[in-house]
Amino acid sequence: MAITPGTYNMTVQRRSDHNVQLVFKDSNNAAINLVGFTVEAQVWEETRTTKYADFAVTYTNRGTGTIDIALTDVQTATFSPNLLKYDVLITNPSGLKEYYLEGNIFMSEGYTA
Repeated sequence: MAITPGTYNMTVQRRSDHNVQLVFKDSNNAAINLVGFTVEAQVWEETRTTKYADFAVTYTNRGTGTIDIALTDVQTATFSPNLLKYDVLITNPSGLKEYYLEGNIFMSEGYTA
């Protein structure tokens, strides 16, 4: 069954580390057990011609559907457009791929170096 991805927009400081904890739940608000699932997330510019980064994915608690996605300061230093797009793709154990989350990344300039 296809799902409609949720939307979460975030602001990221250029040249800083950025971490977001995500908890995936079904339509009944029950945690999705991610045992055997693979999660991927990427950052692209708006027209999807340039990929800026792959998020590092940490499976914080697969049983409760909890993961962390993270970008490093080295990665965010290369984010030159002020608006980027990202999404989170989950592949289940039988190979079904679905986008669970998508959104905008608004870049904010960090001044302290």
